[in-house]
Amino acid sequence: MTQAPETVFGDDVVAKAQELIGRYPESRSALLPMLHLVQSVQGFVSREGIAFCAEQLGLTEAEVSAVATFYTMYKRRPCGEHLVSVCTNTLCAAMGGDAIYQKLSEHLGVGHNETAGEPGEPGSITLEHAECLAACDLAPVVQVNYEYFDKQTVESAVELVDKLRNGERPKPTRGAELTDFKTAELQLAGFFPEDEERFAADVDGPSAAEETLRGAALAQERGWIAPPMPEEGSRG
Repeated sequence: MTQAPETVFGDDVVAKAQELIGRYPESRSALLPMLHLVQSVQGFVSREGIAFCAEQLGLTEAEVSAVATFYTMYKRRPCGEHLVSVCTNTLCAAMGGDAIYQKLSEHLGVGHNETAGEPGEPGSITLEHAECLAACDLAPVVQVNYEYFDKQTVESAVELVDKLRNGERPKPTRGAELTDFKTAELQLAGFFPEDEERFAADVDGPSAAEETLRGAALAQERGWIAPPMPEEGSRG
């Protein structure tokens, strides 16, 4: 498809969009990564971004909007350089997640999905309280651009955002080195640095903690094994 005039989505973005479409048997299946692609350009899903996705995929803008407004990872307002997500689901909340979110909200002077600083500018931070971040064994957890900072306290979370505002990028507890929100969105869309060796080094980090693996370690130490599956036809 041809690029519409006067758009922030230039030829390079159109090329990436067409590459995404080529990865799926049906073009509409590329909508989720294409919305991430849009966010990698603008830092959110704008009306222009919705129109771009609809044009590239042969969908209506209503169909694209229905998806973009359903999932919380697609932002409808411009994000900061960093997206800070505080888990406030049950266990994290009980372990201090609610207190962390409240303190960061006061410290940054913003509420849910609001940005401290000029969106996209260095040191700007968008704060959100998030549903379960799948790290209950390491509660309370905070994510920065979807990278984990485990076992946080009010004090450590404040220190973290202050470093981000000062241009620092602290090392996450697990996973890849910290980047900015737009770069993370480009990776979520499925596009990575051309230097694959450097990228491999960037993402080479621990993905599980001792707490996560404790059950498996105990089973190995004590010789526990799962019972065998019943033979076919012997059930009941």
